[in-house]
Amino acid sequence: MNRLISIGITFFLALWPVSASAEDVGDLTILRAQDVVLKDYLWISRPLIVFAETEADPRFVEQIARLAARPEPLLARDVVVIIDTDPVNESDIRRALRPRGFAVVILQKDGRVGLRRPSPRDVRELTRAIDNFSLREDELRNR
Repeated sequence: MNRLISIGITFFLALWPVSASAEDVGDLTILRAQDVVLKDYLWISRPLIVFAETEADPRFVEQIARLAARPEPLLARDVVVIIDTDPVNESDIRRALRPRGFAVVILQKDGRVGLRRPSPRDVRELTRAIDNFSLREDELRNR
């Protein structure tokens, strides 16, 4: 099953034009880091950034497949997915967060790093981490 997901995502990424700034995976929008200014998301969204050295990295492919398989919990938490797979043309986001190889980083709505992991994570783990952010707890309390 994982091989099929991997092949599907690899195929998806192969068809994705390099110049594209955004692509939809179901209802989940994936943005390229070089086209994003993080300040635009302050207090609005929670950027989930996936770093890799190349889109061919199996960890990158696996992470995108996991996100695409269950976008609803991420959308309910105001997550926007940003990818950075071009370390040569260093984006502002890469300079700010300084990943080493593959990394998954979630920023809180106030811009602070809420989670940083060096390997792919499932949506359940990511949403649990988000639900433990103090700002998310405040959101839930105030609803």
